Amino acid sequence: MASIWVFHGPNINLLGLREPEHYGSRTLAEINKEALETANLAGMKAECRQTNHEGELLDWIQGLSPDDFLILNPGAWTHTSYAIRDAISAVKVPTVEVHLSNIHAREAFRTNSLIAPVCIGQVSGLGADGYVLAMRYAVDYQGRKAKA
Repeated sequence: MASIWVFHGPNINLLGLREPEHYGSRTLAEINKEALETANLAGMKAECRQTNHEGELLDWIQGLSPDDFLILNPGAWTHTSYAIRDAISAVKVPTVEVHLSNIHAREAFRTNSLIAPVCIGQVSGLGADGYVLAMRYAVDYQGRKAKA
């Protein structure tokens, strides 16, 4: 059975404490709970994971199948990791990139995403609500795929 995965990159575990003016006041546990509730209400299997270790994230991505769906907040790796970009491209898993802050309205180095070109979409600047929106899209996408 296909799954929806939510992978969070570095420093996302500090949500609620870290720069609330950019990332809001909700904790990672609260964000995960909302995203999982959205999937569960639709009868979909979903799981959330966070890591501060790029190699671990690469292993998780490489373990996905094209039948799965990935919601990914790569954090700072958005702007630096060709390895994450290449892993998503290699496994051909449909992916939505999520950012709490609007990366296009921040410092110049944050405006470029190496990950976005291999994703089917990006949600940026909508705070924690971006995860729920990405999950709703993932549920709909997986539902359409199952009917095809």
